Amino acid sequence: MKEVGGMGNPVLWEQRGSAGYIRLNRPEQLNALNGEMLDALGGLVGRIGQNPRDIRVVLISGEGRAFCAGADLKERRTLSEQQVRRNLGKIREVFAAIEGLPQPTIAVMNGYALGGGMELALCCDFRYSIRKAQMGLTEVGLGIIPGAGGTQRLPRLLGTAKAKELILTARKIGADQALALGLLNGVAEDPEQLKGMSEALAAELLANAPLAVYQAKHAIDKGMDSDLAAGMAIEWKAYEATLATKDRLEALEAFREKRPPRFKGE
Repeated sequence: MKEVGGMGNPVLWEQRGSAGYIRLNRPEQLNALNGEMLDALGGLVGRIGQNPRDIRVVLISGEGRAFCAGADLKERRTLSEQQVRRNLGKIREVFAAIEGLPQPTIAVMNGYALGGGMELALCCDFRYSIRKAQMGLTEVGLGIIPGAGGTQRLPRLLGTAKAKELILTARKIGADQALALGLLNGVAEDPEQLKGMSEALAAELLANAPLAVYQAKHAIDKGMDSDLAAGMAIEWKAYEATLATKDRLEALEAFREKRPPRFKGE
């Protein structure tokens, strides 16, 4: 893997074909988010967003036995209130950038996903977890609240009542319960199966027209923050953006010739 970041290389990056792999790399700290990791992750996500033609799907995982245990509390104890505010602002900025990527994103949750780690997973379009993983928004047990989008994204995903139950109790839940709630797209028995499940989804996404995938994601995300009439207008504008693409014409030609389409993102 190519290493991204400063001393300690807190983020690893690899591109295989059109799939990009981000791996959080602080395994001894359960991939807790410190300032260095956030800077590295933010820079990497910015470059990914500027390269949607070559990188068409992004998978995010953690090194070791955790996906991400949230903010680095050891670092936080050394910070002033002003520095804590700066770090929280950076987390929010980076997570918003991940959520705003045109490419579909898959959280590959290989272990603990707590606090900010769960909020990171919520920023992704899809979430797969190993069965033994524990996850939750546990911040109220530390005298704070989820501050990187958890109080907003979780209710939109699960509904208000269930999100309040999980957030206000600081409850940790297992993968099976998370799957039943609709928090996860799938649960794997072991790391190898987890890798296979997430890469199978990535392959399905990569088989489709990239610009159409991006526009469909955009229409869903923006429409969910709008009323139905506004959402329908967003959908129509996104549909129109696909009409002049070469990939649309290629799909019609492939249908006529009874062959798989060869999409180029044009």
